[in-house]
Amino acid sequence: MNFIEELRWRGMLQDITPDLKKLAAGPMTGYIGFDPTAASLTIGNFVPIMLLKLFQLSGHKPIALMGGATGRIGDPSGKDKERELKSYDELDANLARQEEQLKKFLDFDNGPNKAVLVNNLDFYKNMNVLDFLRDVGKTLTVNYMMSKESVQKRLETGISYTEFSYQLLQAYDYQCLYDLHECRLQMGGSDQWGNITAGTEFIRRNLEAKAFALTAPLLTKADGSKFGKSEAGNIWLDPEMTSPYKFYQFWINCADADLTKFFRTFTLRSREEVEALESQHADNPRELKRLLAEELTKRVHSEEDYASVLKVSELLFGGKADKAALLSMSAAELETVAEEIPPFQIPASLLANGINIVDLLAEHTQITVSKSEARKAIQNNAISINKEKITSHEQIINHEELLQGKFVMVENGKKNKFIIIAV
Repeated sequence: MNFIEELRWRGMLQDITPDLKKLAAGPMTGYIGFDPTAASLTIGNFVPIMLLKLFQLSGHKPIALMGGATGRIGDPSGKDKERELKSYDELDANLARQEEQLKKFLDFDNGPNKAVLVNNLDFYKNMNVLDFLRDVGKTLTVNYMMSKESVQKRLETGISYTEFSYQLLQAYDYQCLYDLHECRLQMGGSDQWGNITAGTEFIRRNLEAKAFALTAPLLTKADGSKFGKSEAGNIWLDPEMTSPYKFYQFWINCADADLTKFFRTFTLRSREEVEALESQHADNPRELKRLLAEELTKRVHSEEDYASVLKVSELLFGGKADKAALLSMSAAELETVAEEIPPFQIPASLLANGINIVDLLAEHTQITVSKSEARKAIQNNAISINKEKITSHEQIINHEELLQGKFVMVENGKKNKFIIIAV
C-alpha cells in the first residue's frame, strides 16, 4: 500500500512537504500528537487515528505522542479564546484512559513497525525555564511565530504567552522524536500545519537535518457544522460517555451528502471494495450507512456491543421483537432503551403491592391522559406490557413484570413505546 496514494483517493490529503515522495522508497517513522484535554477521545480524534492506522498498514512505524506536557499548556489552534487549564491530576487520568483507547486501534505488539506510545512530559520534566529559553525559545523568531495562522487568528481577541509558546513545545517534541526514535514525519489536521512546519524548521536549524510534514483536511459536515458532534454533544469513543447504540445511530443518521466523505475516511476496506459498494448502493445510501455503522461499532466497541445495538434497534424500530427478545436484554441494554423512548419513574412499592393497569397508565405514568382513554385502549387491544397484550382493564401489574428487577415496557399501539422504571 502506498500511503500517500491511499490518503489521496480517500480525500485525506491536504498539505504535504514537496519531497515527501521519499516515503514511498521505504519504511519511515511518523507521529501524531494527542492532548489529554478530555476524559476520552472523540470521533473527531478518529481522523488522526486513521492516519496512523493507514500509515502502519502501509508498512511504516507510527508513534502516538501523548501530550502530558502540551496538555498542560493548551493548543490555540482553532480556538478563539484561551482554554481553561485543567489540573495535573485530571490531565494524567485523561492521558491514561486515552492511551488505553489508542491500543485498540493500532498494533503495539507485533513486527518491526509496531506502534509506540510516547509521553512528551518526559522531554520537559527535568528541564528548567532557563534551559527552555536557551535551547528551545532561541530557535524561532517572534516574527516567524507570529506568522502562524493559529496565532494570527487570536491577535484581535488576545493570546497569552502560555498559548503563544505552544508551537515551541510542539516543534521541540518533533526534534526530540527525531533524535530518540528517528522520526521523520509529523502528521495532523490542516489546522496544525503551522505547528508542524515549526517542527521541521527546528530540525533544520538545530540538527541541520531534513524532516517532513503532512496534514489531512479538517472533516466538516455538509451543513457546515463541526464533525464529531450531535445535538446531544460530542460523540465519544468511551462507551460510558457515548453508548454503542448512540454511536451506531450517529452513523446511521448522517446526512447523505456526508456519506462518501465519511465512508472513505473511516473504513478499512480497500479502494476497490469501497468503489464497488458506492456503485452498488448509489440508490440506497442507508445500506452504505449501515455498513459503515457496523464496521465502526465493531472496531470502536466490540462484536458483542454491535449485537446488543441490533437488539435495541429491533426493539425500538423493528417489528419482530417478541417477549423472549425483551426478556433476553441486559440491564445496560434496557438503560439504553430508556434513553430512547419516554421513561416514567414510579415507586417500586407500587409494583410490590400490585397496581391496576388503568391506574398505572393514567395516574402514575400519564401514558394515557385519562382512565377512560386507558380502558378504551385496552378494549381496542392496543396496550401491551412487556410484549404481551392486556385484555382486561382489571388486570393487576406487579413486581413479577419487572425486567432486570427495574424496568417494564409499555406499548400503546404499534408506534407509542414507553418504559417504566421502578425506583
